[in-house]
Amino acid sequence: MFKMILFDVDGVLLSEERYFDASALTVWEMLFSPNYLGLENEAFTPTPQEEQIRSIRKVIFDDDFVLSFMKSRGINANWDMVFLSFGHQLISIMEQLLPEHKEELKEILAAQITKGAIDQLRALVNGKNLTVQYDSFVPDFSPSKAEKQELLLYLNHLAEQRLGITTEVFSRTSALWELCQETFQEWYLGETLTEESLGRPAIQKGKKGFLSDEIPIVEPKRMAEVFAQIKSRGITLGIGTGRPTIETLVPLEAMGLLSYFDPNRVITASHVLEAENKYPERSPLAKPQPFCYIKGWLGLDQSDSDIFNFVLPMQDADELLIVGDSIADYMAAKSIGCRFAAILTGLTGQEARAKFEELHADYIFDDMTGILSIFKDN
Repeated sequence: MFKMILFDVDGVLLSEERYFDASALTVWEMLFSPNYLGLENEAFTPTPQEEQIRSIRKVIFDDDFVLSFMKSRGINANWDMVFLSFGHQLISIMEQLLPEHKEELKEILAAQITKGAIDQLRALVNGKNLTVQYDSFVPDFSPSKAEKQELLLYLNHLAEQRLGITTEVFSRTSALWELCQETFQEWYLGETLTEESLGRPAIQKGKKGFLSDEIPIVEPKRMAEVFAQIKSRGITLGIGTGRPTIETLVPLEAMGLLSYFDPNRVITASHVLEAENKYPERSPLAKPQPFCYIKGWLGLDQSDSDIFNFVLPMQDADELLIVGDSIADYMAAKSIGCRFAAILTGLTGQEARAKFEELHADYIFDDMTGILSIFKDN
């Protein structure tokens, strides 16, 4: 039946909790750290304790209501979530600076929002008591029907609506998106690994990182048993994840799971970013675009042009199964035309069942071990 099964990682094999924590901390830092906007509402620290992390995430993402909304619109990458959340707050802050600083804001929105532009804004907000309204995200985005990467571009509409300034500066290929992405990486990797990963020292010193604090969804020994049984049927196992390479390989290796996957079929966000940088006209390529899963099917040894020229929907649809927890994974699988197994261990848990039933997912399982039921009669 299946020749290959490609697994998402977050929400399927490893808990998404630390990624969401790092996302919230990134938005928090960019709002309140003196290295970024430096708003005076809160004191920033690079070493928040667990209780403070829980509180920050609860507030930043409105008790995860914001995260659930983004996922329902096909946003799967934490980098995109950070960009959307911070970009939304940035527009709100700019609105509060009107009309006193409209000309400066026009200048900032006429070019890329770089670290230097953030420094300019920090000077404008200095000494001002500005309001941050995290629970306004969903009401502000709900009027739009935008999905996937179009949701990121909707920030341009909000800027024009709120500021009266026409701009195209908000996009996944923008300097601000890259700044959000790198700041997130500092939180997840920690200061020690940041320079190795980003090629520069950390802007903020003192972060310990979450890479050594990963949480498996199913006990690793049980996952290993599942993978071994599938492989015994001659099925190739691979990965298609929104995690960068180092954040994929290190925890899976530590848990004794990496060896079950064909190295030629382990596709990460690092490969997606590499392709986007090489072919900017093809961006965005992150999920729900099917790039990482097509590359997993064809293999890392195939060129990106082979991926782009792959005819969709694929002819041998019954030979590939994608296993994911998100709407973005489902959308990618449907683009390819292959089978999709929804796993209910993501952000919304069992609440996601009704949505996947509505979408007619091929399979729906409580956790990744349910995949074995596909083969019990074969």
